[in-house]
Amino acid sequence: MTLAFITGISGQDGSYLAERLLAEGVEVHALAHALEPPPEAPGVELHRGDLTDSDEVRALLVDLAPDEVYNLAALSSVARSWEEPDLTARVNGLAAAALLDSALLVQEKQGRPVRFVQASSAEIFGEPDRSPQDESTPVRPVNPYGAAKAFVHHMVDVYRHRELHAVSAILYNHESPRRPDHFVTRKITSTAAAIAQGRADVLALGNLDARRDWGWAPDYVDAMVRAARADVPRDYVVATGVGRSVRDFVAAAFARAGLSDWERYVVVDPEFVRPADPTELVGDATLARTALGWSPTVGFDEIVGRMVDADLRQERSASVRP
Repeated sequence: MTLAFITGISGQDGSYLAERLLAEGVEVHALAHALEPPPEAPGVELHRGDLTDSDEVRALLVDLAPDEVYNLAALSSVARSWEEPDLTARVNGLAAAALLDSALLVQEKQGRPVRFVQASSAEIFGEPDRSPQDESTPVRPVNPYGAAKAFVHHMVDVYRHRELHAVSAILYNHESPRRPDHFVTRKITSTAAAIAQGRADVLALGNLDARRDWGWAPDYVDAMVRAARADVPRDYVVATGVGRSVRDFVAAAFARAGLSDWERYVVVDPEFVRPADPTELVGDATLARTALGWSPTVGFDEIVGRMVDADLRQERSASVRP
């Protein structure tokens, strides 16, 4: 039986990945932060710990001897990375590099391949020199989050030269109803639902003109699994190839909530305008399509709609509670 080890099990991608692997009959183990409430992950063997404790995690990995390692753990907020660049570097950068090294150690001890997938980010491209971006686009991040991810992106290539089946999955924005509330997309959909139910009056946002490439989170998990199991380890851009503005996302969310005049509810607050925020990140996933047979299955409007529908259900449930 295949054994997989996941970090970031409490996040959106981690939960979808665990469900996907369990459905395939994979034995799934995951690292859950010792200082946080354990996530609901039926069927997953949880190990409490801290990813930044490299010795502890290395000992755990050697003991488990997994066939597949998926590193999804990260401080995922760009805004927070400006507030805590040192912590971002430790969690998103150094801890991930140590996990790569631990995977190589398992491979050498066991004498069999270990497949490693690093969840990278389009933020490694910063303000790119071309659009759309592909695997050959220069890596030149413009924020601490992107810089930490870029470091590990390069480390993946370093360990690939050590014969580790290591993959950097360069994930563009991907959403679902499981997206945490502090992400702007979930803020948009939850507030639209709250306004539609009369429980909120205004949505405060930053740059409405920033453009991103939004996909469906389970599709991106599928791409990571395919990349892990491909014959040749490579880096892959995982994206839809279609750019939409934050304004587009807002309009789609409010329309799904039954509010056509979204402008009357939205204000631009300078507090939410991030420094050095890339204006447009759109990915070219041709390599993933041709080499992995991967393609996105859910379109933009439906992604937004599913998120709004989930938030509307939550709002209606809250309104009937005693």
